[in-house]
Amino acid sequence: MIGGLYRPGDSPIHRMKPGAKLLALLLFAIGMLAFSSPLIAGAGLALASLAYPIGGLSWRIAFAQIRPLLLVLIVLLAVQTWLVSFEAGLLLFLRFAALILAAGLVTLTTKTGDLVETLERGLSPFARFGVDTAKVSLAISLAIRFMPVIAAVFSDIREAQAARGRDRSAIALAVPLIVRLLKMGDEIAEAIDARS
Repeated sequence: MIGGLYRPGDSPIHRMKPGAKLLALLLFAIGMLAFSSPLIAGAGLALASLAYPIGGLSWRIAFAQIRPLLLVLIVLLAVQTWLVSFEAGLLLFLRFAALILAAGLVTLTTKTGDLVETLERGLSPFARFGVDTAKVSLAISLAIRFMPVIAAVFSDIREAQAARGRDRSAIALAVPLIVRLLKMGDEIAEAIDARS
């Protein structure tokens, strides 16, 4: 399931080393969170969007990364606008959209095994302090990988509930989502135990 996110290719982004991609993602996230300007957040979103064609990926694939979470982003925009201001809501919307696109690009252009191996190497200095670098790197790579997976699960549940006429109920969406995520978590925990 997770491995299915990777799209083989020979683009400049595919050819980048996984460590360079993760560092770029980290710096991009820091940059997005460091500035409180919707203009800069919008520029970050444009930059993340333009990276998809450079990575040999279509706009359709880029939109598919955000589409399942679009409703959530709109709700966040509305809540922030109501509680703080429209500018704060717009900033939150643009930041999350840009970060989702950037994380999606990394997962689409990097194999899971390469991500785990790179993270293990990067975390190896912490092993002398008793940190299990293999488990930490696996957890981080799974967190990055699962952003689009959770979005896809949410989208599936929303469509199924809409077909039943229950798409307006938050409980009808939340309960199946939690159950499916817990089941997925159990399956992954069993896979990790088998790997150890």
